[in-house]
Amino acid sequence: MGRLVRDRILSEVASYVNKAGRIGKLVSISIGEVPEIMIYVRNQAAAARAAGLGFDQQLWSADIPQEACKAAIQAMNDDPEVLGVILQRPVPAHINVRSLQSAIHPLKDVEGMNPASIGNIVYNDVAMAPCTAAAAVELIRETGLTLEGLEVVMVGHSEIVGKPAANMLMAAGATVTVCHHMTRSVAMHSRRADVVLVAVGKPHLIGADMIKPGAVVIDIGINQMTGADGAVTIVGDVDTDAVSQVAGWITPVPGGVGPVTVAILMRNAVNAHRRQTDAGWIG
Repeated sequence: MGRLVRDRILSEVASYVNKAGRIGKLVSISIGEVPEIMIYVRNQAAAARAAGLGFDQQLWSADIPQEACKAAIQAMNDDPEVLGVILQRPVPAHINVRSLQSAIHPLKDVEGMNPASIGNIVYNDVAMAPCTAAAAVELIRETGLTLEGLEVVMVGHSEIVGKPAANMLMAAGATVTVCHHMTRSVAMHSRRADVVLVAVGKPHLIGADMIKPGAVVIDIGINQMTGADGAVTIVGDVDTDAVSQVAGWITPVPGGVGPVTVAILMRNAVNAHRRQTDAGWIG
């Protein structure tokens, strides 16, 4: 499911790159060696290769000062060979990640993490939206549902997933309810929704009794669970086995939102190229 959507988006990006010619490279910044990050970097590098985009993987020392990070990012902003900058997370404790995200120029912010990129969503400018939020919306469209008038419940209100996804869906005409840890009864809201999106980081939070029959469920959660035998499995925020008996359409974890998120990153790179061209940065 997710992989099919990923492949379609990457094919569209590759077609654009083939017509445009060389359009610069993506630069991935990892601060300190974090094994979990490398999985994401490998997936991003593979998607870039499939789309014909250059990908420069940089590993910075874990003790690099904040100001040195900002100076390096600002140099990339000025480098015409750099199409977009990706700041991998997590970062060391002494690094202010929001400050570095703000340092990436909005026209090179392919992750959609600069406050300007997130704020633009309110004005229905979603070309550089946060990738996971955009991936969730893309998967809803994949169901064939018309977003106008759709009753949607977003469980989770993070700045980089829940809030952007809610705003993107409202911009598309959906009626959106956002639930969070202070919501008195999530089930009261989710049971009436045509579409339920979940991004809270709690394994199997959403059960079958919380979903309307035939509803679409987009599971954005990624959680590690260790079984009695010590084996580690990746599960979402939805009890997939139970909910799949009720829902009309559900995204798996893994293999659902994740692959599409990486493809959206490449689509954002194409949008970055368009905007940099319009701004006169590229001849």
